[in-house]
Amino acid sequence: MDFFGRPKADQQANKGKSATSIDGKPEGKPEDQLTPWVEKYRPKNINDVAAQEEVVQVLRKSLETKNLPHLLFYGPPGTGKTSTILALTRDMYGAEAMKTRVLELNASDERGISVVREKIKTFARSVVSQADPRYPSPPYKIIILDEADSMTTDAQAALRRIMEKYTRITRFCLVCNYVSRIIEPLASRCTKFRFKSLPRELAVQRVQMVAELEGVRCAEGAVAALVDCAEGDLRRAMMSLQSAARMIMNSGGELDARMVMELVGVIPEDIVVRLRAAWGGSAAGSAKAVQVLVDELVYSGFPASRVLSQLHDLTMVDQQLGSLQKAKIAMLMASVDKALCDGADEQLQLMDMMMQASAIVAQQA
Repeated sequence: MDFFGRPKADQQANKGKSATSIDGKPEGKPEDQLTPWVEKYRPKNINDVAAQEEVVQVLRKSLETKNLPHLLFYGPPGTGKTSTILALTRDMYGAEAMKTRVLELNASDERGISVVREKIKTFARSVVSQADPRYPSPPYKIIILDEADSMTTDAQAALRRIMEKYTRITRFCLVCNYVSRIIEPLASRCTKFRFKSLPRELAVQRVQMVAELEGVRCAEGAVAALVDCAEGDLRRAMMSLQSAARMIMNSGGELDARMVMELVGVIPEDIVVRLRAAWGGSAAGSAKAVQVLVDELVYSGFPASRVLSQLHDLTMVDQQLGSLQKAKIAMLMASVDKALCDGADEQLQLMDMMMQASAIVAQQA
C-alpha cells in the first residue's frame, strides 16, 4: 500500500488471479463456499435429474421436437419439480438466453390478481427474437409459477385467459404440492406430471455423493439417517447435511447417526416407547405418568408435531391394538394436529391426546 492507501502495482496484478492450495489445485471461489449445497448441486440439465424417469423421458422428447405444452408439476416437496423445469429451460435456451426468455415467480409471495394482470401479462405478450445461434431456441417464452397452489381463485381465473390468448408465444409451467388447489379450468389446459418421492437408495446415493465432494466424513448409517429423517424430501436431507458439516467442521470428527438425530430434532426411541406404555395402567397412575412425560418433552423443546408423527408410526405397528383402536387413535391424532396448526397450546393438546388415547386403549377392541 502507498501513502494514500492504494494497492501497489504487484498487488493489482495479482488481484484477478485465483488462489491455489498447497497441492497446487485451485481453491474454490468464495461465493461457492457461501452457496447452499441445494443450489450448488442442483441439476444443470435434464439428464442430471435423479429419478422421475417417466417425466424426464417425456420432457426429453419435447426438447427434441421443440413442442412444449403448458405443464403442471405436482407432488411432495423436495422431489425435483422446480429443478426439472429449470434444467429443461437451460437445455432449451442456454444460460444467457434464459435471463430474457424465462420468468420465474414464486406464487406464494406474488399470488394476487394484480400480479397476473401486470407482471405476468406484460411478459407473456412480449415477442421473442432469436438470441444465441448455438441454441436454436423455440419461438416462445416460459413462465414458471412456483407454489401455484397458493394463488387466489381470482388470480387463477385471470391466468386462464392469458394462457389461451398468448399460447403461441408463451408457455406456462405451474409447480405445486397440492393439485386439488388448482382450479379445474386451469389444470385442464396443462399436461400433468406427478413427481414421486425419491427411492431411498437413490436419495442415499445422492447425499453420499455430495458428502464426498464436500469432504464430509460420515460414519456408517449417518447418510441413511439423514434420508430417513427427511421423509422423502431430498432438499431437506441436503440442508441437514450442510448444517451437520458446519457442526463438525471445527472438531474434525465424523458425522454419525446420533448427531443426525439430535440435529433434526428426532425424539429418542425410548421416550416414544414410554409414551405408548403410559396408555395402560390405572387412570390415576396413567395421568401422573403422562403429566411427567409431557412436561419432559415440552421442557426439552421437542415439537408436538414430531411427537405425533413418531407416536403414530409406533401405534400403527403395535400388535396389541386392534384395527378399530388404531383407527380411533389415528383420528384423534389428526384432530390434535389440526388444533396445533391453528395455534393451540402444545402441552395441553399433548395431555388431551394422551388421556383420550388411554381411554381408547382401555376399551375392548
